[in-house]
Amino acid sequence: MNKWYDKYLTIYGKPFGEMPQDIIDATRERLAALQSDKPVVSVVVIAYNEERRLPACLWSLSELQTQYPIEIIGVNNNSGDRTEEVYKALGLPYYNEEKQSPGYARQCGLDHARGKYHFCIDADTFYPPHYVDLMMKKLTKPGVACVNSFWSFFPDENHSAFGLFLFELARDTFLFLQHFKRPELCVRGMVFAFNAEYARNVKFRTDIRRGEDGSLALALKPYGKIAFLYNRKARPVTGYGTVGQQSIWQSFVHHAKIQGRNLSRIFYKKEHYEDSEENLVKK
Repeated sequence: MNKWYDKYLTIYGKPFGEMPQDIIDATRERLAALQSDKPVVSVVVIAYNEERRLPACLWSLSELQTQYPIEIIGVNNNSGDRTEEVYKALGLPYYNEEKQSPGYARQCGLDHARGKYHFCIDADTFYPPHYVDLMMKKLTKPGVACVNSFWSFFPDENHSAFGLFLFELARDTFLFLQHFKRPELCVRGMVFAFNAEYARNVKFRTDIRRGEDGSLALALKPYGKIAFLYNRKARPVTGYGTVGQQSIWQSFVHHAKIQGRNLSRIFYKKEHYEDSEENLVKK
């Protein structure tokens, strides 16, 4: 059975120079047609050395179907490959952020975004056509400051569809249980959307190497709840940046060991992060 994202895989991982011109032209045209002068929603793509994956991500975003006026903008986070050229070729408005880290890249996007609502997008991920509207149903409810969704991986020669199903079932079950007391620990930047006005009051942390997404979610709690969307039609599909090329079983064991070291944390609320020394950016 064909999956909605199969066509994006035909160019995923390939050098930008091998991308068919008809796909470039069609993606560029659709992206331009989506851009609004008065966006309610900002869809912000951050990319660091993503020449081989960014085109497929933007192809998926060009096919978003939404009732909201949106803008789609990019951030080039000091890339050393042709990432900036991809943005140019596909006609996407973008900004260069020379300070290296997801925190700096996401804050750059927030500083330039014009929408009331802000969607974080990762360049190695595909997004289904109704993603924005399904997330917005949660995000626009009274008392909600931000929303997060689940995500999937695409099968390949190292990761079977059945193995991924079991892996994601175990992971999603853990995240579901964790979200009752520690919802901020469940947040991932690739599936994160929030009220931009609230976020501008607290900003992304740029002093840490990772966790800028969960840290922002935690800082947003005084403005409203961290909501979660459980809907297969709103589930983006990504590559293996967080799993690696190890087998599904090896990845499961690895993640289980990490989570098991301090499992009790999921039963207690926290109002601030205690950062490890290794996660702090040295100045």
